[in-house]
Order: sequence, then structure tokens, then C-alpha cells
Amino acid sequence: MIDAIAIDGPAGAGKSTIAKMAAKELDMIYVDTGAMYRAIAVWTHDENIPPDAEECIRDRLDSVNVTITYKDSQQRVMLNDADVTDRLRDEETGRRASVVSKHRCVREKLVSLQQELAKSSRVIMDGRDIGTRVLPEARLKIFLTASAKVRAKRRFDELKEKGVECDLDTILEDIKKRDFADETRKESPLKPAEDAVIVDSSEMTQEEVAETIIRLYSGKL
Repeated sequence: MIDAIAIDGPAGAGKSTIAKMAAKELDMIYVDTGAMYRAIAVWTHDENIPPDAEECIRDRLDSVNVTITYKDSQQRVMLNDADVTDRLRDEETGRRASVVSKHRCVREKLVSLQQELAKSSRVIMDGRDIGTRVLPEARLKIFLTASAKVRAKRRFDELKEKGVECDLDTILEDIKKRDFADETRKESPLKPAEDAVIVDSSEMTQEEVAETIIRLYSGKL
């Protein structure tokens, strides 16, 4: 068993926010694995490589280095020594990441790094296959989900708050497409680990979800 918490779930379920909250309360290190895949997506964009060009990506992947550092207690994602954290959350990067994450070469490279992080520290990791592949021996595995409509509305509100023009129906359709891509990919499809606790956050606040995970980890549920 590894003293870690693995949180999996679909896009927009609030995994990153919840994981950060729980990590702070439990004094654990938060590792956003999705951000690492998004960094690869940024790289394909900058190198003008189509995200579905698996052979091209595989041939050039050795030139890519993705690392995680912490500055003022905040996680920063470095791509070949350049801080790309502020580029990771736009919609285009998200769409590219959903495609590049299907490629075995990409997953093997990043999974190895993620496992090394878990060996050296008490971590909370969130992603799509943490409990099933990256940390199958984690002390606690959570599958965090919510309805597609709820996830779309949350994303819509988030973008509106940032002053970004967006359309709710378009966001909902994008989420459904990403769910299908994640659930049907051949390499590590999105699914709960057999021993994962399913947490549906559709009717829960972020604080309630974080508290549930903390109590599960502490053996109080």
C-alpha cells in the first residue's frame, strides 16, 4: 500500500479544486496529472504537431521534459524549463490534451514520472487513470463524478466569472465528447478502480466533497 489518495473522474468534476483542498487539510502534496498531459498538448501546439499524429509525437517525445515545481506553495508546470501553467486551462489545450492522452507513448512517459513522485512524498493525485494504473496501491481511491449538465454549468460559470464569452450548450457538447473519448480510448480508459469509492458531487458543495474525502482517508466513514 502507498500512503496516497488517487482521485479519478471525468472532465469538469472538480477534481483539481477538491484535491487541493484535501491536500492542504491533510498536509499532503497535490499533483495535478491532467496538467502534465495539458503540457504535452501545449508542446504539440507550439511545434505544429496535430494531436492525433501519434507516430510523430512518439518520434519527438524524447525532446520533451515535463516537471512539476512549487513556487509560493503553488504548483507550477514546466515544459522544457518554461513555465506553461497559465496556458493549461484554455479550451483548445483541453481538447488537444484529450487526444494526446490516448497515445501510449505519452502515457508511459508521464505515468513513470507520476509514480516516482508518489514514492518520494505523501501525495494526492487526480486524473483519469490514477487508481487503475498510476497508483493501484493507493491507500484511498476516489471516483469523483457529476452529471454532464452540472459540469457544463460549473465550467460556464467559471468562464463567465473570468470575463470569457462562452455558450453553455457548446460547453455541454464538448464535455460529452470528451467523456466519450476518455471512456472509449484503448489506452487506460476512464473507469472507476474496483475498490474506488464513488462520490457524486452533483448536489454537493466543494467543501462537502473535500470533507468526505478527508473523512474517508481518516477512516471516519
